[in-house]
Amino acid sequence: MTTRITIEHLARVEGHGGVTVELQDGRVETVRFDIIEGARLLEGLVRGRRYDEVAPIASRICGICSAAHTLTSNLATERAFGITPSVRTERLRDLLLRGENIQSHALHIFLLALPDYSGAASVLELAADQRDVVELGLRLKRLGNTIQETVGGRAVHPVTPVVGGFTSQPSVDALLALRDALQLGRQDALDAVAVVAGLARLDFGRSPTAYAALHTPGGYAYAGGHEIVVELTGRTTTVPVPAYQSLAREHTVAHSHARHSRWNGTPFMVGALARLVVNGQHLPAIGTRAMADLGLTLPFEDPLDNTRAQAVELCVDVARAMDLVEQLLADGDRADVPVPVEPRAGSGTAAIEAPRGLLVHSYEYDEHGRLARADVMTPTALNAASVEHRLRHAAERHVSLEATELKRVLEMVVRAYDPCISCAVHVLDLGRAP
Repeated sequence: MTTRITIEHLARVEGHGGVTVELQDGRVETVRFDIIEGARLLEGLVRGRRYDEVAPIASRICGICSAAHTLTSNLATERAFGITPSVRTERLRDLLLRGENIQSHALHIFLLALPDYSGAASVLELAADQRDVVELGLRLKRLGNTIQETVGGRAVHPVTPVVGGFTSQPSVDALLALRDALQLGRQDALDAVAVVAGLARLDFGRSPTAYAALHTPGGYAYAGGHEIVVELTGRTTTVPVPAYQSLAREHTVAHSHARHSRWNGTPFMVGALARLVVNGQHLPAIGTRAMADLGLTLPFEDPLDNTRAQAVELCVDVARAMDLVEQLLADGDRADVPVPVEPRAGSGTAAIEAPRGLLVHSYEYDEHGRLARADVMTPTALNAASVEHRLRHAAERHVSLEATELKRVLEMVVRAYDPCISCAVHVLDLGRAP
């Protein structure tokens, strides 16, 4: 007898997706992570555009991680033109990324994931019983937005970052106000760790997992690396950023508008948990303490631990943001102007760690500084095959559950990846053979 379990619309994730599980005589036969979001084909929209028009369009890929798209786009263009930004620009970019990570992680932990652990249908229902916890999450999200407004000009789709630098930079008064907010935010981040540490350890099935993240030598950072590291059960492989396509091995699947990626035939996970695997040795003391408080130890074999890894990064990001603000304040009123841009024919590829994981922009420009080719790989597209693999593992482990309870398990597995489904589908290129 064939039984089909269908989740037509995954709740509390960005974008439209579902899950289908088919059982044959009580055995799991088919598991699909159905991504049904319409293709967005943004590579085609930027083709033929001037170099200074590309990043503002690219940032529209996502409203949650628009800063990461903006900065990755600008960095790819700089590499194509041979531009090296100033140290102050690098600090401001780092600060902007920290703000985005804080707001995104707070959103996922408190508004999307926590209701699962309390049995609440939504954050509104959760707030009725745990108002203080929800308010903690909202304060952290507001802190992240404040950082983005201070550096990027607004909280979504930043307007100040450009190729070569920033069109305007925060004043001393704005940085002082941000320092005050971060000092309060440090305790909130520690409180967030305590909240997540108190969540039940649900065992939906552990299995060896491959992880991929940008290697950032010398610190726990989200940019500046030139190599992608893939790690599986202690075996490590390094891929140069320009060779990113050898990592992804993208291929189409009939049930998804996003391609799937496998490393040597193995699905891999990107995101906060992957960053701890690849760069965890560079964690500052506050991050190491948070890992201990959360009971996070290698090897990571449970996707639900991604939420715990995000709590670690909240502490790291607030602490790093405070350091960056102090460094910027030490410069006084000095503000760098963007490095002059001389367009030329060339190609450039850049990778940055967005909140949900590895993000790559790869561009080719003509001699007039107009974009001739663009390719973008997003974290959720990279994660799609891994999500499907984990769904199968969970379904096989819990096949005897009632359909309603099995659906809850499957939804929690997907939400653990913090997917941005709208970001995943735009990489589909109808003019390129699968």
